Amino acid sequence: MTIDPAVRRLALGALIGIGAVLSASAQPAALGASVDSLLDHARGNNPELAAMRLEADAATQRVQPAGALPDPVLRVELENINNYGSDARPNLLPARVGDTKYTVIQPLPAWGKRDLRRDVAAADAQQAGARTAATWSELAARIKAAYPQYYLAAANERLTQEILDLMARLEQVAQARYAGGLAAQQDAIRAQLEQTAMRSELIALDNEKRQLRVRLNTLLARDAAAPLAEPQSLRPLPALTVLDSSALASRARNANPSLQAEEARLRGAEKNRELTRRNRYPDFQVGVVPTQVGSRITTWGVMVEVNIPLQQSSRRAQEREAEAMVDAARSRSEAVENQLLGELGESLAGIEAAKRSETLVATQQLPQAELSFRSALAAYENGKVDFATLLDAQRQIRKARLDRLKAQVEAQLRLAEIERVLGEDL
Repeated sequence: MTIDPAVRRLALGALIGIGAVLSASAQPAALGASVDSLLDHARGNNPELAAMRLEADAATQRVQPAGALPDPVLRVELENINNYGSDARPNLLPARVGDTKYTVIQPLPAWGKRDLRRDVAAADAQQAGARTAATWSELAARIKAAYPQYYLAAANERLTQEILDLMARLEQVAQARYAGGLAAQQDAIRAQLEQTAMRSELIALDNEKRQLRVRLNTLLARDAAAPLAEPQSLRPLPALTVLDSSALASRARNANPSLQAEEARLRGAEKNRELTRRNRYPDFQVGVVPTQVGSRITTWGVMVEVNIPLQQSSRRAQEREAEAMVDAARSRSEAVENQLLGELGESLAGIEAAKRSETLVATQQLPQAELSFRSALAAYENGKVDFATLLDAQRQIRKARLDRLKAQVEAQLRLAEIERVLGEDL
């Protein structure tokens, strides 16, 4: 069967189009198009975060050695090396001296000390891990805060360009009315002045975008001049039911990495206090002592060595130091918790106000401004209002749209602060 060439071309074009769509959908989102792409890049490439992970791993590796027994000690004693009482010459070989003692000594800390040392090291490892999580939480919060500002600059730039195009059309209307003797030339000149001011503002907005791009690249550990895609959208805000203050406070107490680090510090200080108190009890060293005479082991002995904890004044000072460190860690943990809960309360109030402001602008201010502009434009075309009234109506539209953008960005900033306090995403 012969296929019509037109049908063949149509089918080929459809296949090419489908392939292009599938290829585009398979490509990952461009870096900078969303905040998630920035966070994914930072999680895998930020050097400070990598250093904190390595330090946490190093702290974890110290747990097992902290509770291990000390290495045994081998002591060799050569007695009568001058061979007194015999005709042999002085010698240092074990078989050619009077006798040789081999002492193998194993230090044995008092009961419980090894477990306490292991617990102190484990608390340090937990603290290092929590500090790593805190570093990521801070970095993520800074990225989440910088991205909405980047989005605002880009959106404001698009809005200003739209208003610039609108002013160009209004200038044409003013020119036509001036040509017909229905308006003064001043109307067209004012429209031109507005366009010049907006072009100047576009330059400032472009500079702001460049600075924010540099800030984001710095947070991502990229070259400052590296390209970033245009921001496409903001993260969706959580429902109001998710933003329950008491539930979020409980989550912050349980999940905030800075608070977890302070709690790990407190646990370590408490274990160190117990270890310091255990130093009141002596440590031991045990050993076996084979004695060599000539080339044979002739006798065996055992030994026990105990340190005598006589320096009680220094030990009491160490105990008081350990107790003070526990109190300091507890106070620091309480201070961090109070600060975090205060920041959480402020951010919750801020995000609620921002959402209410956006709703007010979207449902009332913006529709009213658009209606006012259409009315002013129709009235100007009919000669019922002057050009200044039309410009003021145009400015009201722009202000309403910009106020809505700012409310959205403010909500994103507050959301980033809430998630930083929580240590996790909502």
